[in-house]
Amino acid sequence: MKKLSQKIVKLLSKKKIKVSFAESCTGGLLSSSITSISGSSKVFTLGLITYSNQTKINILKVPKKIIIKHGAVSYETCLSMVKNLNKISKTNISVSITGVAGPKGGTKQKPVGLVFIGIKKGNKTIVKKYLFKNKKRNLIQKATVKKALNLVLRLAK
Repeated sequence: MKKLSQKIVKLLSKKKIKVSFAESCTGGLLSSSITSISGSSKVFTLGLITYSNQTKINILKVPKKIIIKHGAVSYETCLSMVKNLNKISKTNISVSITGVAGPKGGTKQKPVGLVFIGIKKGNKTIVKKYLFKNKKRNLIQKATVKKALNLVLRLAK
């Protein structure tokens, strides 16, 4: 993952692109993967760990009714997270992550390993849904970060 992070920092620096992240189930792992690279201060401006529903509502301004109707782990919440993060950070690329990292907390509708990643660049906003089969918490978190980094790389090119 370090090589991927280095590649991203180098590319974003070259293109003068700034990024921001709002993480839930990855708990700062995405931000850490970028800030562990020398020179990341040129590209990384903001990382929020909005772990609780309350911080999603208070900090990221996710409407309470979205969380009540769809849940914290949903396409709708992830979309709201990334759009509002972009307004707060004013970065070229914004990424939001919400999911069930496990090993507990999953349901039939929202099993352990279900993750949504939102990414916004300019007028383009994408929310992708993933279902990681490995039920180990740290592996779900790492797989999520890898997917998010690859999305950033693809959108930055």
